[in-house]
Amino acid sequence: MKGHSQIALLLLVSFGLSMPAMGQEEGESGSLFQRILDNVRGVDDDPAAPKFINYPTLAFSPETNWEFGVSSLYVYSAKRDLSNRLSEIKVFTFYTLENQYGIWLDHALYTDKNKWFFYGRARYQSFPLFYYGIGRDSPSDVQSVIDGEYILFRERVLRETLPSLYFGLELDFQRLNRVEYEGIGEASPEAGRPSVGALGSTNMGVGLGLLYDNIHNAMNPRHGLYSEWAFLKYGAQTGSDFDFTSYIVDNRIYQPVQENNVLAAQLYGQFTSGNPPFNMLSLMGGESLMRGYYLGRYRDRNLIAAQVEYRILPFSFSKSLGASVFLAAGQVFGDEHTFQWNQFLPTGGAGIRYLLFPEKDIYTRVDVAFTPEGHGIYIFIGEAF
Repeated sequence: MKGHSQIALLLLVSFGLSMPAMGQEEGESGSLFQRILDNVRGVDDDPAAPKFINYPTLAFSPETNWEFGVSSLYVYSAKRDLSNRLSEIKVFTFYTLENQYGIWLDHALYTDKNKWFFYGRARYQSFPLFYYGIGRDSPSDVQSVIDGEYILFRERVLRETLPSLYFGLELDFQRLNRVEYEGIGEASPEAGRPSVGALGSTNMGVGLGLLYDNIHNAMNPRHGLYSEWAFLKYGAQTGSDFDFTSYIVDNRIYQPVQENNVLAAQLYGQFTSGNPPFNMLSLMGGESLMRGYYLGRYRDRNLIAAQVEYRILPFSFSKSLGASVFLAAGQVFGDEHTFQWNQFLPTGGAGIRYLLFPEKDIYTRVDVAFTPEGHGIYIFIGEAF
């Protein structure tokens, strides 16, 4: 739900100040700032050793004023066996000058021999949500600013049944409460409010998922296929305030083109039946798919989106710097606005990459995306998809 860009201070410093060391011969010590960065990220001679990094973040947006935060990343292979897929745990905490706060936790964990896969995320935050309305014709002006307490827990517990094919349980818990509205006209107190779930709700979904995943490093996929098919059922029997079903299809392919060059593509769909609250509709935008759009700028029952990205990791003249270019298109649709081939919204952009963990082949990315409505800047560790 949080949709603005972050400025990662440590990462920006490492981009700008470690560059003089990139052209040095092997064995030279490098710049002072490069050595500081190496100490922070725990560089050592053991490629199987777990890696851990903390770095501060700073951001600004109109709805939050200044935001201060700390991000952490921990990566490892089960039993320090590099034949096991790379597992990751990411944590982000923040506080703003408007007394808003939150903590995010993302994880993708493989057990030994990749037999079990635990994949999910958790969110707790008090943070404003910009609500533009529902449907692809929603106005460009914010209809209301919704303040509230938001809790999310999404988990997949999957077991390998055939090589790289996983099957198992999917859970999704979301709660929006303590809701307050800003920017609603006094003459019409209901103006700008969603029609379903306006005062918040609690919803718990239970379902099944089938996943084919033969990618060794999910933070920087260079070759392989990811294909997820899942459904989640929400209703009174699971403790939900609303009765609806969500279906998710997520297909990604990664193909090496030349040495260190990768062509990546993704086709994503989310389809909802029943009576979902506004905050659990399909949302377009964010830091991964349809970059450049505010997450939730467009929302409706259904979403279809696709993106392609060409990555150079790294450049031929550098051991640490790379880049990417990407294009995407998507649309939301539902009861009032049916799917139309000529209604896809475009976005595209480019980014630079810096090799943060050479032993694990993990880069940090700075992406700039452009849409007909504006642009977005994204700074994260790991590729967008």
